[in-house]
Amino acid sequence: MKQRLLPLLLAGLVVGLAPLRAHAGLFDDDEARARIEDMRKQLSARIDKLEASARAQLELANQIEQLKAEIARLRGENEVLANDLANANKRQKDFYVDLDNRLRKVEPPVAAAADPAATPVQPAPQPPAVDPANENRDYEAALNQLRGGKYKEAATAFTAFLRNYPNSSFQPSAHYWTASAQYQLKDYANAADHYGRVASQWPDDTRAPDALLGLSSAQSGLGDLKAATRSLEKLVAKYPNSQAAQIARQRLKK
Repeated sequence: MKQRLLPLLLAGLVVGLAPLRAHAGLFDDDEARARIEDMRKQLSARIDKLEASARAQLELANQIEQLKAEIARLRGENEVLANDLANANKRQKDFYVDLDNRLRKVEPPVAAAADPAATPVQPAPQPPAVDPANENRDYEAALNQLRGGKYKEAATAFTAFLRNYPNSSFQPSAHYWTASAQYQLKDYANAADHYGRVASQWPDDTRAPDALLGLSSAQSGLGDLKAATRSLEKLVAKYPNSQAAQIARQRLKK
């Protein structure tokens, strides 16, 4: 009897263990899925962080480029202001010298001893005295027109200034700004004429190198590329250390 029951008990034990094995296998699959899901979430989080970091770096790079452009613009404005300040100081000194010379001309000469036989000589007419305040006012008014982008009005105002104040210390700058306004109006012929006057008549003026550079641009606008090249070569040879010469070298390489 016992021998018959023993196989039956063993068979029942095997049958009872089968669900436990299945449950254990199912538990292993669920744990694996949980781990895979956890790894997927971690990987997704890392990817999100990398994307956020890449976007931040791109935004930082854009901000750096904007700052570089702003610094370059501010440097350019600073150079213009420094140049204007240097010219203003020079003009102030020239005003006093010019005013002193004009006062000397206005003073009546010492009368010589009368010679009955001598033919009286009529004194040469003196040009009317110029008020430095009016001269400075008219120059600044023309310059403000140019700064405001009113090129036609600026060209007219500077042309009138050149005519009304032929002995002004502002003459080199007035010719230069007249040329700049006319260049913006695409009046390249007159622009080249005024740029050329600055370069030839006032070669030691601070604007002479820029005038040669502007002359080359105006000649290019007229289609005279050979003359434009000669102006650039002259600029580099005569003012090699100027900022205008650096630009000229770049243009000559093209």
